[in-house]
Amino acid sequence: MNDGLHIDLNGKVAIVTGAGARGDGIGNGRAAALLLSEAGARIVAVDRDEHLALRTVEMIREQSGEAIACQADVTVETECELVVQKTIDAFGGVDILDNNVGIGSRGSVVEEDPEQWDRVMRVNVNSMFLMSKYAVPAMQERGGGAIVNVSSISAIRPRGLTAYTTSKGAVIALTKAMAVDHAAAGIRVNCVAPGPVFTPMVDRGGMSDEQREKRRLASPLQIEGSGWDIGSAVVFLASPMARYITGQTLVVDGGVTLKGPDR
Repeated sequence: MNDGLHIDLNGKVAIVTGAGARGDGIGNGRAAALLLSEAGARIVAVDRDEHLALRTVEMIREQSGEAIACQADVTVETECELVVQKTIDAFGGVDILDNNVGIGSRGSVVEEDPEQWDRVMRVNVNSMFLMSKYAVPAMQERGGGAIVNVSSISAIRPRGLTAYTTSKGAVIALTKAMAVDHAAAGIRVNCVAPGPVFTPMVDRGGMSDEQREKRRLASPLQIEGSGWDIGSAVVFLASPMARYITGQTLVVDGGVTLKGPDR
């Protein structure tokens, strides 16, 4: 899984939201959970679907890692509080939080349904606020920690997904605000902005082979991104290797945002 530099997270405890994926598929959250575990962290895999979280835990244990599953809707404050408390009860504290939950939506402000707009904001932004609200005090008890919020390149390159773009832009702003608010407590807060990576969530939409190839070729590197690429970025930003990095957004897109339309 991790063929790069060795990162040591032994003794650390990490909460990963949206840690499930269909079957044995590798989404951004599951990849982060597996790679954080590979680096030595103990994992709390959180998902609204407990069965998906349990499969992630099984995969971690198959690699001799230590993990528990936690079913929760992270748009609900009491459930976020309970996730943090269960983590403390199981492993003694919290060192790392990967805020990975998100949903999409298509359309302009004219086309978007107000209820869907609210739902996108609730899932993509409120979940990160609520999880952080309870994780930060737990990290302070440990003398510091690291939070990684997952945004999207849609925040910096809009493409007809207005509610989604707005929510992911808010994630970047939230990241910067939290980085300033909690730096004195030894808590670093950074953001990952994924590009067009292929995950079970993308595949569920029925992407054709032709569409998938077109996405691959959109990258100047002409390689297909995967959940492993996003998970690796999360691990780096959560690790001591990023000790002097906070409030930043790491774009992981194979260079897609650097390239304009071909002429």
